[in-house]
Amino acid sequence: MKVTDNIFMLEASKYSHVFLVKSDENILIDTGMPGLAGKIAGELQTLGVDIGSVKKILLTHHDVDHIGSAKALREASGAELWAPAPDVPYITGEKKRGGRVKRFASALMRAPKPEITGTYDNRREFCGIQAISAPGHTPGHTIFLYDGVLFAGDLLRHLKGRFGMLPSVTNWYLKDARESVGLLKTLDFEWFCPAHGQPVRKGEALVSFLEQF
Repeated sequence: MKVTDNIFMLEASKYSHVFLVKSDENILIDTGMPGLAGKIAGELQTLGVDIGSVKKILLTHHDVDHIGSAKALREASGAELWAPAPDVPYITGEKKRGGRVKRFASALMRAPKPEITGTYDNRREFCGIQAISAPGHTPGHTIFLYDGVLFAGDLLRHLKGRFGMLPSVTNWYLKDARESVGLLKTLDFEWFCPAHGQPVRKGEALVSFLEQF
């Protein structure tokens, strides 16, 4: 799905979306489930982007449906792989994910452990893409803002015109997650792109929803 002239939601990642930012340094945001690298590379080709031209991969957080194809895509592209510092031990397998739901998902879908280039503690801007800390869903959950487009990760989902937080059992720290949702009221964006659900223009429905926070 084309969001703007240079931003695309990849159809290969239907459950947990991967986004492409086309630029001099093509950038992927998240990598979807394990086993999708080939499909993602093929879809990139249809958009005129060779996998080898992807220079950076930015992860929003450590959940398996977001990091699943990170190792394979990094190796296929040679891209740098960036992640939130608090989530790195869970991405590399040094720590086990918290909560029964996340541990169960991790057991069902094991993600190959990728090598991380760096963290957002050390760098907050990537070719105009701003990394913004929005913890709560995971300790280091991060959202991205670029050219009026907000990549929200698992902060909120959008389904058929309705917005909502993900189920409480999937959030590490619900209070922090709610505060991070409230942060959206301070950001200037035109498009809202969640990992779950469809991208949508910012409108009255989202503005009204955010007033709860």
